Amino acid sequence: MFQMDRFREICETIRGQFDEKDAAREKGLALSREVVRNSANAIRAIHRGQFDEARRLIAATHGLVREANAVLADFPDVMFAGFLHDAQKEFAEAAIFLSVVAGDALPDPDALDVQYPAYLHGVGDATGEMRRLILDRIRAGMPAVAETEELLNAMDEIYFELITFDYPAAITAGLRRITDVLRGTTERTRGDLSLAISQQTVQAAIQDARAALERREQG
Repeated sequence: MFQMDRFREICETIRGQFDEKDAAREKGLALSREVVRNSANAIRAIHRGQFDEARRLIAATHGLVREANAVLADFPDVMFAGFLHDAQKEFAEAAIFLSVVAGDALPDPDALDVQYPAYLHGVGDATGEMRRLILDRIRAGMPAVAETEELLNAMDEIYFELITFDYPAAITAGLRRITDVLRGTTERTRGDLSLAISQQTVQAAIQDARAALERREQG
């Protein structure tokens, strides 16, 4: 005969574990959403040149990442469900982008308390912000050509390093998709920057010729 009383005891044990896991998941989700929101705000601050504000946001967000990691540590199936990876990726992207633009030391994944795949994804996604910054500088007339070219060089170097991670998607969390996008992004940015520099050179030559003609007419 089926031991119903024993089965109820087993179910209560399972239910208790599920309750703990569900509570951890809800807390982890809330923290992850806050990490994503703060990381986006930090990136906006970086684009505005507000580096101190970006550093403050990143420091605060780091605490949230640590808390989320701790909340989910006992439930690896929930921890690796995807939402924490996405949050860590966004946080890494903001921290890495700040280091590139502000000249800070490049943080490593252990210092950021993020998983290695999330870190690599964050590096790849940071190149999208580099492209955006390059385009902003082009629209502003490129007051700092050398610095803008350095950003493009950084995009190149990141791409060539990331493509060396030739591992299954299960290990890298699908890093190949990031590198495929990055290749196209880098080439488009190279074309945009080359065109802008050429136009700037032509405009400078026209201005020089016009100034020389005016001097000749006045003489």
